[in-house]
Amino acid sequence: MKHITIVSPCYNEEANLRELHARITSVMSGVKSCSYDLLFIDNASSDHTVEVIRELASADPRVRGIVNARNFGHIRSPHHAILQTTSDATVCMASDLQDPPELIPKFIAKWEEGFKIVIGVKSKSEESLVFFALRSLYYRVLRKLSDIDLIEHFTGFGLYDRKVIDVLRTIDDPYPYFRGLIADIGFEKAKIEFLQPLRRRGLTKNNFYTLFDMAMLGFTNHSKVPLRLATFFGFGTAALSFLAGLFYLGYKIVNWDSFSLGLAPVLIGLFFFSSVQLVFLGVVGEYVGAIHTQVLKRPLVVERERINFAAPAARDGHARDARA
Repeated sequence: MKHITIVSPCYNEEANLRELHARITSVMSGVKSCSYDLLFIDNASSDHTVEVIRELASADPRVRGIVNARNFGHIRSPHHAILQTTSDATVCMASDLQDPPELIPKFIAKWEEGFKIVIGVKSKSEESLVFFALRSLYYRVLRKLSDIDLIEHFTGFGLYDRKVIDVLRTIDDPYPYFRGLIADIGFEKAKIEFLQPLRRRGLTKNNFYTLFDMAMLGFTNHSKVPLRLATFFGFGTAALSFLAGLFYLGYKIVNWDSFSLGLAPVLIGLFFFSSVQLVFLGVVGEYVGAIHTQVLKRPLVVERERINFAAPAARDGHARDARA
């Protein structure tokens, strides 16, 4: 019997973990072709999330937990948990219940058909129409500028075969853009569309900084177009400035006594070119920052403890007995 690991990163999700566990247990009870275990990775929650994980692990041997020494962010922590799995396949899903556990049997069915990657794509969302439209615009722009075929509205929710996880282990990236890596690996993918529900409990952990960080990570990891645009724009503005200078020089020579340039064009040009320089200096800074992160070679996370990692055979046996 094949075995899958369901990975769910969490941070201050004490209100959602029990329902998530119950729904996964209910869904997986109908899957007869494979056993499973559930791995939570806690990013140093400040509420009672860790206590809930302990409670679930004590009642269900299939539940395991990793507790980080501090909050390592929403990019590094899930990736670390995925790399810890040794199952035939790994399912990654958020713990806020916006990734429906009821899709897991569909993922498994596609996986058993031979797909190494099965992903959930949110074709619709119950979130604000404005936010969904902005996300759609971002994905489309990034896809146009990227050198690989990135997947729109893919957040990482999906099933990944062991071969995919083995490839991810060979990629030494301390700050990985998981969505881009999955698209870059090149295995044939099955896509399953779903309606993303609203968060019912707790507050979202995303803010402007985390969303901007993720957006910039997508650009710096998979596109050189912003740098090329900066170069082309620099050449273009330099040529435009040269032509404008020639025009004003010729006009001044012809109308020496009557033509007065004034300060307005000078100030407008100064502020325009200064702002353009600052924008593209920021673009270059994003790429330099990405290089700096790579050079530091820091670990994805530092673990404080592991919960219920002993006796994996007992977990597998429990899973088989529960379906018997």
